[in-house]
Amino acid sequence: MPTSSPLLADLIDALRCLPGVGAKTAQRMAFHMLERDRAGARKLAERLAVAVERIGNCTRCRTFSEEPICALCANPVRDHALLCVVETPVDQLAIEQATGFRGQYFVLLGRLSPLDGLGPRELGLDLLAARLGEGEIQELIVATNPTVEGEATAHLLAQLARAAGVRASRLAHGVPLGGELEFIDRGTLAHAFGGRQALS
Repeated sequence: MPTSSPLLADLIDALRCLPGVGAKTAQRMAFHMLERDRAGARKLAERLAVAVERIGNCTRCRTFSEEPICALCANPVRDHALLCVVETPVDQLAIEQATGFRGQYFVLLGRLSPLDGLGPRELGLDLLAARLGEGEIQELIVATNPTVEGEATAHLLAQLARAAGVRASRLAHGVPLGGELEFIDRGTLAHAFGGRQALS
């Protein structure tokens, strides 16, 4: 973006690294911080610098953590026989906030995508296989997204579980609660129809 200030141009360009932020949105953000909220901008810069420096990954589940072992993995009250595998820390947070799940997690930090350079090693599947081999886990809950890559990842995770003698389950996909069939897209409806279950 043409500007008389190289620093302003650099700031706008830096803000574009955020997901969903294009040139115009980055420009609005930069102008807002400089015009109306310099204190907020300083606080954001400080917090971002500290977070980037001090937040790493849990050595057990790979989620974001300031400690080598995150609070969830260190919690002795959680059920160590249940392990839920998710793609991202955001997915982990969503499950934690929306369900009563009290087991452990494993965060892949992605999904199988050879074109993006994400294979089994990048997803930490060697670490996951080692955890499955410890003998404590009885069920592996696969909570990857219902995308082509997510399904391929789920298939590989199920193979790992079988090799370790661990039962694997998959999150149900289909018609959302409160949804009406006429408004559900064809792919979702077909998936739900094919995965129908017996009524008890």
